[in-house]
Amino acid sequence: MSELLSPAEVQGAAERVTQLQKGLNQVLLDQTLVVEQVTVAVLARGHVLLEGLPGLGKTELCKALARLLGLPFRRIQFTPDLLPGDITGTYVLEGEGRREFTFREGPLFANVVLADEINRSSPKTQSALLEAMQERSVTVLGQTRPLPEPFFVLATQNPIELEGTYPLPEAQLDRFLFRVQVPPVGAKTLSTLLTTRVRGTPPVLPPVTDAEGLASLFAAVDRVHLPVPVADFIGRLVESSDPRAPGAPEPVRRLVRYGASPRAALALASAGRALALIRGKPNVGFDEVVATAPAVLNHRLVLAYEASLEKVGPQDVVRALLQAVPEVPRA
Repeated sequence: MSELLSPAEVQGAAERVTQLQKGLNQVLLDQTLVVEQVTVAVLARGHVLLEGLPGLGKTELCKALARLLGLPFRRIQFTPDLLPGDITGTYVLEGEGRREFTFREGPLFANVVLADEINRSSPKTQSALLEAMQERSVTVLGQTRPLPEPFFVLATQNPIELEGTYPLPEAQLDRFLFRVQVPPVGAKTLSTLLTTRVRGTPPVLPPVTDAEGLASLFAAVDRVHLPVPVADFIGRLVESSDPRAPGAPEPVRRLVRYGASPRAALALASAGRALALIRGKPNVGFDEVVATAPAVLNHRLVLAYEASLEKVGPQDVVRALLQAVPEVPRA
């Protein structure tokens, strides 16, 4: 067991994270929850799927995150004709006289990668991301190459355009720590945007940390204590998402075909540790699990046909799950 964080270490880490959030809030106006969720995912070293209408600032958020972290950033526009080699890299024939094949790295070889409109590319290209997101490496012609550390994929998809898109398979969705809904903004936010930004260009902010500082934050997150009762709550929550489980609540048994995997439990623990550190706490509480559960579970539940008939979405099922599973087991 690692040594627990001291109050000074917790405060120092929380202050650095606050600077990161402050910068992101200057770029993405009045989206505090979205900024917090993206920050939690970064500290938990997870990938994020951003879902929302066009023009809400998802791309600018990703670019600002890379600038504030001082990390190289690459953007990939996913289209139906995009090939796996276009993102992983490929071999090209180079040289004069005795020519030989040389590997040219693709845009995946960056610390922060934006997969824009990820559901517009074919399943073959989408699958090229699976190894990168899980193993932090890519394999081309039998040779495996590690990706830079840290490595984050932030993907976007438009929920209203279904023509010409390829829905992400469950195995791909499971690789994302969070699926974050980016809501529309109100009239007041739009007024601020119009009066403070010429042509909508966000401010260019200086980095608030570097790779070394980010590594120290990762180490601090790993040392946040996860008490046994909280770990037990996570286990019961994930188990109860399976309709075949004895303790599954009625909405889950009726509306869910397949529940969350053990990867969801690991995600809840990692996200809980990250959120606890942001809140200045040396240990994970039940509140952190409840706060992160919707973003962790909403893309990991496969709903039954009855759910669409009743117009029930994953968020509704997760809400019912949280209400039904007690934090402390009933005697």
